[in-house]
Amino acid sequence: MLAKLKSWARRIMRDVVVLYLAARDPRVPWYARLLAGAAAAYALSPIDLIPDFIPVVGYLDDILIVPAAIWIAVKLTPPDVIADLRGRAAEKLAARPPASRIAAVFVVCLWLAASGLIGWIVLTEYF
Repeated sequence: MLAKLKSWARRIMRDVVVLYLAARDPRVPWYARLLAGAAAAYALSPIDLIPDFIPVVGYLDDILIVPAAIWIAVKLTPPDVIADLRGRAAEKLAARPPASRIAAVFVVCLWLAASGLIGWIVLTEYF
């Protein structure tokens, strides 16, 4: 069971790098590039939209949202392009796994905006 989970995690990481590459590949349709870029940015971000310390819900994005976005983006991309990008992704992963600082900034901005909105609602409602 543990070997299956490790294999699944490696495939997910490889496909995240595939999406990272697909977002920049002109052979991929624009709508697939958009979804691929968003999914890769979120998956590579060191900050989650839903923090992992929140019981159960914190891991839902890692278990459901990211794999679903990967699956949809891969299905929207031509199979020959995916095969080529998987080979390139394997080479990149052998060198060093990527991280996205831009995605981290985006997620932090979302958290700040949500906090500001909640603060504004509380101030206007109770004060």
